[in-house]
Amino acid sequence: AASAKVAELLDRHDLTLDEVSVRKSACEGVSVDTGRRRRAPVDACNRPVADFCDCRVWLEQAHSGALRYIFFGLKADVEAARLLHDLIEAAFETETAAFRSSEIYLSLRGGDRRAALNSFQIGLASGVSAKLAGLKKARQAARSKTTGFDLVAVKHSVVNEEMDKLGLNFTTRAASSRSMVYVEAYEAGKAAGSQFEPEAALGL
Repeated sequence: AASAKVAELLDRHDLTLDEVSVRKSACEGVSVDTGRRRRAPVDACNRPVADFCDCRVWLEQAHSGALRYIFFGLKADVEAARLLHDLIEAAFETETAAFRSSEIYLSLRGGDRRAALNSFQIGLASGVSAKLAGLKKARQAARSKTTGFDLVAVKHSVVNEEMDKLGLNFTTRAASSRSMVYVEAYEAGKAAGSQFEPEAALGL
């Protein structure tokens, strides 16, 4: 159901748009609660998801300390971003479970297993992000030929104007120190991420 919905929102919807209709469209935000107080490797996919769906994303922290991500843009785009986010979360659960049964993981013990698992998920996020970037480039080229104008640029203009009206201000945090990465586990994760197949879900 999620796959079919994403296909409808991203491909069919964009093909019906013209510049006037985009500029008249309202923006909205959708919140994704992580249930966590700390960032996880899967969070690195959120910006590529936003880029793929032509919207913006930022991180907020609730009073409880829990983290949540906000996707902001045209209605169809943020709905698609949320659905794609959920597909990636499911892929992380599936691939992480498979890695726990791998020879790499089983050959380690204790803290080394935790480090290898984290390395695998970092690699997985890298692979998924690269896959989305490649698909984005292909979609944009095909879409420009079909619509006859730069739909992405118009969308970004509308979103930026709406954000200015809302007076949203953002702060940038310095990157935290990097932990040790198991190269073999990272490469295994990256390979798994490169096999992420949103094409079928997106109707590409």
